[in-house]
Amino acid sequence: MSTTNLNRLKVVLVEQNKTGKWLAEQLGKSTCSVSKWCQNTVQPDLQTLDKISRLLDVDIKDLLVSNKTSIQ
Repeated sequence: MSTTNLNRLKVVLVEQNKTGKWLAEQLGKSTCSVSKWCQNTVQPDLQTLDKISRLLDVDIKDLLVSNKTSIQ
């Protein structure tokens, strides 16, 4: 079963030199949950995604993989 990359959480954490453990502590979630989000096996709910975007000071759209392909 293949997973679809729906979020860019892992990429944004790396870009900001932050860890999944740090994010889990900030959100009061388990490191296991954050790990699953980073691996795209499970997705955070929209409220949690909003909290993540605020913690990382990024637009919520920056945490998502676009489903639109650009036509050139």
